[in-house]
Formats: sequence, structure tokens, C-alpha cells
Amino acid sequence: MALTNEEILDAIASKTVLEISELIKMMEEKFGVTATAAVAVAGPAAGGVAAPAAEEKTEFDVILKEVGSNKIGVIKVVREVTGLGLKEAKDLVEGAPKAVKEGVAKEEAEELKKKIEASGAKVELK
Repeated sequence: MALTNEEILDAIASKTVLEISELIKMMEEKFGVTATAAVAVAGPAAGGVAAPAAEEKTEFDVILKEVGSNKIGVIKVVREVTGLGLKEAKDLVEGAPKAVKEGVAKEEAEELKKKIEASGAKVELK
């Protein structure tokens, strides 16, 4: 018996951010895709909110582009700003380029960019 798309979305909605992060990693391995592609596919399915936000430029994605020479410092800052555990933050940093946070206000996005860049990484706001 196959699950409907609605049942799958309901199941995902009940998960924590950490559980969703682990699910994305499992999907990457099973289907041979990157997190960027998985997020792009999942974004519109969650109600189509991503497209209008991008047009209005009131919400931004903070993308870790390059780690730089201070990987440990970058991991510490990513843990601080995301609330991820050590392993999850390390995986995110090592998987750069990756989104650190998505759909944040301009002020918060700029603050996150400053914090992460202060640790030696390169960050882009989209």
C-alpha cells in the first residue's frame, strides 16, 4: 500500500529539524542527489511559499559557500546559529556549498553572514 503525497507531507511535518536533516541525508544517499536539489524539490511541495518570498526579497537564504582554513571555527558558529549537534553541523560545513538557514529576515541573514564570515568562511545571501 503506497502512501499518498499528503500522508508523506504530514509525516514529514511531524518531524523535528534534526530528523528532517537526517532524512535528507538518507535521500541523498539513496537517490544520488545533493541537499540543494532535495531542498529545491521539497520547497514548493510544502505549499509553494518559497517562490513568492524570493520575489519579494523579504526572506533570504544564508548559503555557506566555502569553509576556508578555520573549519573548526566555522563548525562552532554553525552549531551556534542553527542549534544543530556537532555531527550535523560538521556534515553541513563539510558539504559546502549548503544552506545554513533558509527563509530568514534580511537583518537576521546579514547578522548570520557576519558571524560565519568572522570565522573565516565565505557566505552568500540569496
